[in-house]
Amino acid sequence: MDKVLVTGGAGFIGAHFVKRILQADDVAQVTVLDALTYAGHIENLGKAFLDPRLTFVHGNIVDADLADQLVQSHTAIVHFAAESHVDRSFFKAGTFATTNVLGTQTLADAAMRHGIQKFVHVSTDEVYGPLLEGAATEDDPLRPTVPYAASKAASDLVALSYHRTYGVPLCVTRSSNNYGPYQHPEKIIPLFVIRLLRGRPVTLHDRGQHVRNWLHVEDNCAAIELVLRGGTPGEIYNTGGGTDLTGRDLTGELLRICGADWDAVTYVPDRRCNDLRYAMDRTKIADQLAYRPTHDFGTGLVKTADWYRNNPDRWAPLSRNPQAPMPAVHIAAPRQERDHHAV
Repeated sequence: MDKVLVTGGAGFIGAHFVKRILQADDVAQVTVLDALTYAGHIENLGKAFLDPRLTFVHGNIVDADLADQLVQSHTAIVHFAAESHVDRSFFKAGTFATTNVLGTQTLADAAMRHGIQKFVHVSTDEVYGPLLEGAATEDDPLRPTVPYAASKAASDLVALSYHRTYGVPLCVTRSSNNYGPYQHPEKIIPLFVIRLLRGRPVTLHDRGQHVRNWLHVEDNCAAIELVLRGGTPGEIYNTGGGTDLTGRDLTGELLRICGADWDAVTYVPDRRCNDLRYAMDRTKIADQLAYRPTHDFGTGLVKTADWYRNNPDRWAPLSRNPQAPMPAVHIAAPRQERDHHAV
């Protein structure tokens, strides 16, 4: 792999992947390109930020000149950068379309021009839309229902078109709901944990009947690395976690872990277009790349809750103001020569 460009590498999943890939002996350089929006923070990289092989670039994937400059000096791209919260997409659909679709096209265009050796585009199970029964395979049609999922489906198609039209060696991964430490508190698991630890109530939509599949972030990163190294260009790989839970069941687990009871739960009307169930078949990646999730959900959930319990300085500022930047006291300031593309 040699030199890997990771977009969105200061985000939740991206930062976990950066830490993982820096452990590989065959990786000489990792460049993180991140716009540092509300969901991206250098602190997520932890000690990895100080690794001499890591370069941090503050910039946006829709910046064609910057993308071209970075891609030409790398051999592989792992593309996480995206607007990713469903509720926000209801009010900022244009931002989601710009970042997720145009940003992907900008990177793919640069990859085509510079002969990148491997491009992994990271996507979501939500592109398949709701399934009342069964599980989606990689060959199933895309039926997204909300602006976020539609923008990701469109970005998948744009990415794959660059393989089919121009031969860019590109793969797509689609994961189910990720959980783990460092996740932004707008997401349900950290949101509920934080509120319950503070003795505050949590809310469930409708009757809490919506089903989601849960995948530990480190298992997802392991799958992405497998695809980066051995995935067949032009192919799509589903990376589900194997743990399906209704919102009510998940809430019950979090109540138990946080020492709360059902008196802390209130029910609210369902949000608009809340898909009842997502489900993916991960047979392909298991058979072709020997992928198996290794994190037990119960254990992983306890460790995730413990991280939020033990690190209030990391999440408290965000829970007060989700748009506020993280305080800069948790890590040494970036060395000027390593932030040489800051914009």
